[in-house]
Amino acid sequence: DAENLRPLSHAQRRTQFPLANMPPKKPAPAPAAMKPKKAEKGPSNPLYEKKPKVFGVGQALPPRTPLNRYVKWPKYVRLQRARRVLQKRLKVPPAINQFNKTLDKNLATNLFKMLMKYRPEDDAQKKERLTAQAEAEAAGKEVESKKPVVVKFGINHITYLVEQGKAQLVCIAHDVDPVELVIWLPALCKQMNVPYCIVKGKARLGAVVHKKTATALALTAIKNEDKMEFSKLVEAIKGSYNDRFAEANRKWGGGIMGVKSQAKTAKKMKIINAELKAREKL
Repeated sequence: DAENLRPLSHAQRRTQFPLANMPPKKPAPAPAAMKPKKAEKGPSNPLYEKKPKVFGVGQALPPRTPLNRYVKWPKYVRLQRARRVLQKRLKVPPAINQFNKTLDKNLATNLFKMLMKYRPEDDAQKKERLTAQAEAEAAGKEVESKKPVVVKFGINHITYLVEQGKAQLVCIAHDVDPVELVIWLPALCKQMNVPYCIVKGKARLGAVVHKKTATALALTAIKNEDKMEFSKLVEAIKGSYNDRFAEANRKWGGGIMGVKSQAKTAKKMKIINAELKAREKL
């Protein structure tokens, strides 16, 4: 018993425990992502020498990160964005969808150039005219007053002009809220055979008549020097809107899903197509 308790010698340990004789393990190879360090190159042309930025304390400023996702936007911004998304997702009836088809950029530019020639007078110009008129009357001179040829605005006034057949061109804003204010106007213009167009921006229309916004503008008369240009403009507008009214009245809008939904649908369709091909082979 005393012999068994004695510690084993090195030779005995090697014979009794063969695992101890195994060679030492090799270290695991470096991961594939980790590339070996390249040898540093010598000094190159100083004009094109690489100078990496150091973003430490008192060093280079870090690049700006966009914080749009972390901004708490005002409620009106959130509402208008949600409304815009809803209008894309839901099915939009043709009467509302027609306001998404606005006049193209070149035509719109020419149209607004024309409208700016017929701007109504603002308060300062009116005051100046009335002052000059009063001074002329006080001096005993005859004052000639002609009716000015200007753009007409105000939805009720424009409705009256269209019904009477006096309007020669009607411009409607695409972003009127609520849209019910102008939803019927294209149909009325078509019925009365008055050229109409839908342009981007009630604010842009409002700027023509010295207002914040304007739902619609109308031209009732044109000067002789602008008649040629105006007739070309009206012809192009008629081709885009009046002549295509029936087509626009049948076209529904919306139904455009988000990026994630589109990806899911595409994935499902891919699986379905693969199954159909497999069946055809059988």
